Amino acid sequence: MAYRAGLFRDSILSKTEGGRGRIENEGWSLHMNEPQVRDLWGGPAGRIELIIDRPAAAPRGAAIIAHPHPLLGGNAEHKVPAMLARTLRNDGWMTLRPNFRGVGATEGEHDEGNGEADDLVAVAARLRDMHADLPLVLIGFSFGGYVQIAVSQKLVDSGAPPMRLVLVGAGIGHVEGSRVYVPGNVPPDTLIIHGEKDERVPLCNVMRWAEPQGIPVVVVPGADHFFARRLPVLTRFVLAHLKGDACNR
Repeated sequence: MAYRAGLFRDSILSKTEGGRGRIENEGWSLHMNEPQVRDLWGGPAGRIELIIDRPAAAPRGAAIIAHPHPLLGGNAEHKVPAMLARTLRNDGWMTLRPNFRGVGATEGEHDEGNGEADDLVAVAARLRDMHADLPLVLIGFSFGGYVQIAVSQKLVDSGAPPMRLVLVGAGIGHVEGSRVYVPGNVPPDTLIIHGEKDERVPLCNVMRWAEPQGIPVVVVPGADHFFARRLPVLTRFVLAHLKGDACNR
């Protein structure tokens, strides 16, 4: 993995109010030929650290992949987002895995999904500034799925919807740890994948949420929240859903 020498020194955050603003040279990594790099982009609360994976050839699209809850150890290197990123990269996609606020080199404090959604909207905007031709896919696992639902709606409201939204074990309803997530609705072509035996987000939560929207839920038999021993099945579903979309637009 490449990490630009002196990045923290060279990519100085513009001195706007509160120390926030744009990072000079942000997006530098999108022009690199390295298969995987880390970069820092400017966001509403300061720096956003990203892991960016590039395919060997010109990418067919770009996917922003959101990780699980940061206060429970979630980060961009978690096995589920990492496996999705590797699989998509091997299929020709560029993937971006941002760390949420307070994780790694990302600045800011945990904001229950609100500020995190604003950060991912900023990442999507910057990505589209540099690669307007690439179809954009949003993928979220667990808490990251809850965040991506909000990101998708914000992008729809702005007139620039993502090509697809993919939710994996998304945080919906009352979940383990007395947390409650009340997401909005999602586009009708959203791919929702959930484990039959998810011990953190009960399957019934997702079914109750999806039913009034008329959206199918793909249930992986025997799978727990982290899709242990089921990750190849998960990635096959995601690839099958996205296959051909980027080429047909």
